Amino acid sequence: MAQFLLIVDVTVINVALPTVGDALHLSPGQLTWVVTAYTLCFGSLLLLGGRAGDALGRKRTFLTGLLVFTTASLLSGLADGGGTLIAARAAQGVGAALLSPAAMAIITSMFDGPERHRALGVWAAIGGSGAAFGVLLGGLLTTSLGWEWIFFINVPIGAAVFVSVAVLLKERDESAPGHHQAPGKGVDAAGALTMTAAPGLLIYGLVQARDHGFGSASTLLPLAGAVVCAAVFVAVERSVRAPLVRLSVLTRRNLVGGSTVMLAASGLLISLFFLCSLYLQQVLRLSALRTGLVFLPVAVAITLGAHFGSQAVGRFGWRPVAASGFVLAAIGILLLSRVDENGNAWTQVLPGFLIAAASLGTGFVAATTSAMSDVPHEDMGLTSGLVNTCHELGAALGVAVVATLAGASLETGGGSVPTSGFDRAFLASALISLGAAVAAALLLPRGRPDPSQGPVFAH
Repeated sequence: MAQFLLIVDVTVINVALPTVGDALHLSPGQLTWVVTAYTLCFGSLLLLGGRAGDALGRKRTFLTGLLVFTTASLLSGLADGGGTLIAARAAQGVGAALLSPAAMAIITSMFDGPERHRALGVWAAIGGSGAAFGVLLGGLLTTSLGWEWIFFINVPIGAAVFVSVAVLLKERDESAPGHHQAPGKGVDAAGALTMTAAPGLLIYGLVQARDHGFGSASTLLPLAGAVVCAAVFVAVERSVRAPLVRLSVLTRRNLVGGSTVMLAASGLLISLFFLCSLYLQQVLRLSALRTGLVFLPVAVAITLGAHFGSQAVGRFGWRPVAASGFVLAAIGILLLSRVDENGNAWTQVLPGFLIAAASLGTGFVAATTSAMSDVPHEDMGLTSGLVNTCHELGAALGVAVVATLAGASLETGGGSVPTSGFDRAFLASALISLGAAVAAALLLPRGRPDPSQGPVFAH
């Protein structure tokens, strides 16, 4: 249930976003940060959260993350301005980064053999349903009770999960302090800080470019800072005794290819939700509930695409499945690139979105199975964490890019909204998808997954 809340919060905000923007008078830049603050902190701190679970104890880390997430959800609903909401959303991401890896580690440690596969299957199914439930829940709550309730709903559920886990879970936590802790193992705070700062500055620079252009100092300085932070991160990881990321792991072709595909697929999908939500509500004047209903078959298409992808990858291999998936996604996005002020949600938006979503669903499977193939047992946790990090950071970067390209079309408030920015952002997304197809064909390994390795689960 805790993991379910985390996944819901990725999609639920997209449905409520125009209403939130109108209520709090958010600028387009603030509107972007409401989405990206959560996914940025979630993704960039995931590896640190996993390390904290090893060092401090999984159950303790889980409960701490859940407490932070639930409290931040309450503060998000109480926010009376953009700055407060963005800060609370960032705190939600911090809580999620502590909670998610600890939750999976607890499940993995409690079950063995076939029972573990069944438990992880339940985990994957619940997490996957969060996307579909999120778009519908966002529409229902925003229309009936108000946008605040997309956050308030987390509070009673989070409290119930906290009490249940604290009282009922009797996990033998071998990661607790004093249990098999290797000497010198600690928390790489410098690595975590630079890993968060690099994408954060990159996103800030992209948001600034929308208002000031790419040649302004307010854009170039944060972009240069992102490069510097990335270089410092590499230097730190080379020098510390217990690095957050062992750089030797990043030289594996399977991981590089899989991470690139995950970054692109997640960025494209979440940015499509972002753009379509604003178009449907700001231009076509659909309610949040009707927007959620339009999105519901899209969420189902993602799941179906992932299921088809798992079969296709085993039969045809990683390269053809991922490359063709991105090409089909580009076709679907191109269908979206001709939206206008008098468009129709069901005939002009949904068909292209369905094609893109189902195709990108296959990309998620190709990314995960490629990255996790031929990974030594001792590196499975790190590799899985890196792939999931790319999932969240891809979402943050994708939204930042399309928000910059959409420009004035993201303005909230009354009056007519120009659609040229939406067309431009969709067209650029289609080109990015074609570029991802080329990258997948070049970077992913030849061949197909080894059936003896069994299923791979990732949120």
